[in-house]
Amino acid sequence: MSEARTPAQIEADIVRRREQLAETLDEIGVRMHPQTIIGDARARVASTVDRTAGRAVASVNRLVTDVSDGLRHEDGSPRLERVVPVALLAVGVVGLLVVSARRRRA
Repeated sequence: MSEARTPAQIEADIVRRREQLAETLDEIGVRMHPQTIIGDARARVASTVDRTAGRAVASVNRLVTDVSDGLRHEDGSPRLERVVPVALLAVGVVGLLVVSARRRRA
């Protein structure tokens, strides 16, 4: 059988449990504080944006490298049969954008 506890031991247990409960309630209060919730949400959003931006940069980098490799020979010299049409297309697109912008102003 267990030993009988003294009133002082019981009182000490009650005090200890009250302190533990107070700490738990304080922690819950901090976690549920609106500023804490907002800070946690901001951290999650920032992490997601960083991850998404990193993926986007990697994808764009791969695309640019692939296009650049397609416009050059293995020795690094330009493939004119591919560069000239791309350049003409770029000039045409820029020209259309300029004309479109001027028409909007008028």
